[in-house]
Amino acid sequence: MIRRFLVAVALFAPRLAVAVSALAFVATSVAAAETPAFSKWFKYESDIDTEWDVAGVPDQPMQVLIKRRNPQGPLKRVLVLYPRPSSAYDTAITEIFRVFAAKEINAEIEVLNFELKDARGREALKNAEKNKVELIFAMGSESAAWLYTHYQNGAIQVVTVCSKDPVQLGQMKDYDSGSGTNFAFTSLNVPIDVQMAYVAELRPELKNIAVLVDSKNVSAVQTQAKPIELYAEQHGIQVIWGAVDNPNAAREELQKIIPAAVKRMRETDPDLSKSLFWITGSTSVFREIRTINEYSDRVPVVSVVPEIVTKGNDTAVLAIGISFESNARLAAIYGARILDGTKAGSLKVGLVSPPDVAISFLKAREVGMRVPFSFFEIASFIYDYEGRAVRIATSRTEN
Repeated sequence: MIRRFLVAVALFAPRLAVAVSALAFVATSVAAAETPAFSKWFKYESDIDTEWDVAGVPDQPMQVLIKRRNPQGPLKRVLVLYPRPSSAYDTAITEIFRVFAAKEINAEIEVLNFELKDARGREALKNAEKNKVELIFAMGSESAAWLYTHYQNGAIQVVTVCSKDPVQLGQMKDYDSGSGTNFAFTSLNVPIDVQMAYVAELRPELKNIAVLVDSKNVSAVQTQAKPIELYAEQHGIQVIWGAVDNPNAAREELQKIIPAAVKRMRETDPDLSKSLFWITGSTSVFREIRTINEYSDRVPVVSVVPEIVTKGNDTAVLAIGISFESNARLAAIYGARILDGTKAGSLKVGLVSPPDVAISFLKAREVGMRVPFSFFEIASFIYDYEGRAVRIATSRTEN
């Protein structure tokens, strides 16, 4: 009896192995089918699926096509140019979808990651003109700079999103005039005197400010790091440069940069009560907030990026800046106006005012920093002493 059973098992085992292998192949294929290729660089919040149909383009992993699920009104064609993946762009594109849905714009939106390749960018513009695209969103400072160089006075109107200050970058002469071209600019920056007014209230006797920036991020250096340096020098504050040279090794570099900065701070501020770390909008830097906190001792970490003030311990203590969501909402409003007939060149630089202030009282208590009550009154994002969100609301107006 046992021998017959063993023989039966021996005869059936190869068939069973084949069946299991086939099932594994099917499961893998299904999983691959459920995970679109574009998900490696293009992400958005799940609520978007109720209003929009998001689909990849066959054999084009760097391209996504988005259409309204229940279209009404005239069709508007829109192109969004990405230079690379970024969590900031995930937030921004989600907000653009929400605004367009709220305004009932029947848009067909093509999102293309051209990876800052000239040939691919030029081909995208050629196809956009051929397909009668009416609006281009330049996602990020790199896309804005590329389009400014290669497509100024082009046939299609352009709005910048998640881009640094165009006046400081030399793309606009001032904040109150339109470009007079096919460009409408929005800015992620808060004027330096406004930011420093908050800092003066936070640290009235500030002696040291360590500026953390990606040296390869030209826009962050020009519009966020250099202005801080100039302001500090004019007000007798020591600037300590913390520049990451290799974005791919930011963690390793920051593990050396932060302790060295703290050591220099102690030379003039032994108890570190008159010093700050200042994180610019360099993605490679601010995504390493855990590393920065690990080595910053009791020096408060302040950022221009509200999104890195969040629940739990991996957070900056405070942010004074423009959130990606706020900027994208303004850019989407500009885009809607253009699709309705407004000329991009007539729109002044889009500034969000007042800035988004974000506070983590958990982190403030940890480093022993007192948060002025006036900050609490105006803050858009507040996390309590347990790290829980107690205010997630923003008040944004267009200037």
